[in-house]
Amino acid sequence: MDRPFQGKTVLITGASRGIGRALAILLAEGGASVAINFRRNRERAEDVARAVRECGGDALLCQADLEDPDEIREMVEKTGRTFGKLDIFVANAAATAFKPLEDVKLHNIHRTMAITVDGFIVAVQEVVPWMGEGGRIVAVSGFDSMRFLPRHGVLGPAKAALEALVRYWATELADRGILVNAVCPGFVETDSAKFYCGAAWDDIKERVRDAVPLGRMADPSEVADVIRFFCSPAGSYVTGQTLVVDGGLTLRSAVEI
Repeated sequence: MDRPFQGKTVLITGASRGIGRALAILLAEGGASVAINFRRNRERAEDVARAVRECGGDALLCQADLEDPDEIREMVEKTGRTFGKLDIFVANAAATAFKPLEDVKLHNIHRTMAITVDGFIVAVQEVVPWMGEGGRIVAVSGFDSMRFLPRHGVLGPAKAALEALVRYWATELADRGILVNAVCPGFVETDSAKFYCGAAWDDIKERVRDAVPLGRMADPSEVADVIRFFCSPAGSYVTGQTLVVDGGLTLRSAVEI
């Protein structure tokens, strides 16, 4: 069995569901031990931890609100002290208020930016001392960073800033042998997406089928597979890149001729 992550330790934010959950299990199958960050839902996080252990990896639960720099520091410290090192860090968590920009309040802006931008900077600052040469950092962006999406007027710019930070971190950390990349998913079929879409979910899913050349939403595991590549030996000469994983969604013109 191929276990390229044997002996590796991983910290994934927002790991209790969706892409984070899929990635935690995927890397555990490859031999990794995984620190599972969650904010509130301990039951979901414990379910992921059980799956990681069933794959033969150690699992560590790290409850932290990523809006709070002190909680980020405590999370990284706990992970580093438990495992003795940190080989891979994946910034997957995000939160926002899905509103038109005219209706957005300052606290909505501050929370979105605190988690996506401020939190990423603080987390990487804390993670790097635990990493040796060969460390990997991956950020999860979204196609609202480059395309208009209704009610994403704060999250989209935050994700665009995240992608810019990936380029800067990649350059600054290159001499330490730490690689920094990002994935930019399109529509992904997650519990979170279903929750925010509510009763409109079936209609939105149908419209996505029409808009995406591959004719469907992504499964979280398909995004996790790309992150796995960045973290694997196969990705050893890739840094500072954002790979779009959207089934061809952003290739199409909005106007059919």
